[in-house]
Amino acid sequence: MTTLESKPVAAVLQRLLGLPNASSQSVRPSPRRSRARHEDDDPVRSKTGYLDFYRPMKDMPLAVSRETGALLYMLARSSRAKTIVEFGASFGISTIFLASALRDNGGGRLITTEFEPSKIARARKHLTEAGLIELVEIREGDALLTLKSGLPETIDLVLLDGAKGIYLEVLSLLEARLPSGARVVADNTNYCPDYEARVREPANGYLSIPFGDDVEVSMRTSSTSASGPRDEPRWASSRSMSSNDETMKGIRDE
Repeated sequence: MTTLESKPVAAVLQRLLGLPNASSQSVRPSPRRSRARHEDDDPVRSKTGYLDFYRPMKDMPLAVSRETGALLYMLARSSRAKTIVEFGASFGISTIFLASALRDNGGGRLITTEFEPSKIARARKHLTEAGLIELVEIREGDALLTLKSGLPETIDLVLLDGAKGIYLEVLSLLEARLPSGARVVADNTNYCPDYEARVREPANGYLSIPFGDDVEVSMRTSSTSASGPRDEPRWASSRSMSSNDETMKGIRDE
């Protein structure tokens, strides 16, 4: 039995996913309208007014769907993720799916962010009821500030499900810590053309495909650490040294 199927987790998810306005799609204007206007005038895509836009929705879960939650669980399990960062905890529904995967992977650390205090209280309550709170660190405030420091050296999986206008900025904060093979899942990307353009361009170091109508699933194909390019794999270094030794031997023989 997986953690998702355990009685406390299954009961909490069943209750939360049945709440009115549980889906993040339920309060969004159409993406066509959003793209038709300049992003500075569009509250969904705004890079400056997002806090004011989301505050009136403090009583709405705005969660991922059950299908997307299952996808998150499967991606985290199949990649044996140990470190996960989530942008946008809301009521903690997606957090429960991710923390369940960590539990079944043998443990790990999930850092999640939320700026609305009442949602943080709800998320903490739900994670406690599910028996997963010890795996989760909840950071209160604007993610552009709370994710600037105190992150693990490497991040195995990222979920972007907060303010749509700053997906690219949040990704930029985390990108140097994403090793090759790291997964990035972004919800409601039909409101994020700049983000989609970034991850769909192979030259930017991602392989990316859409999942369903508005979820983007990406995998990091190249990585750079915060202090520069990551070290060459040990096997590659050994091969290089062996080749150099053979070359020097040939020179000496001459």
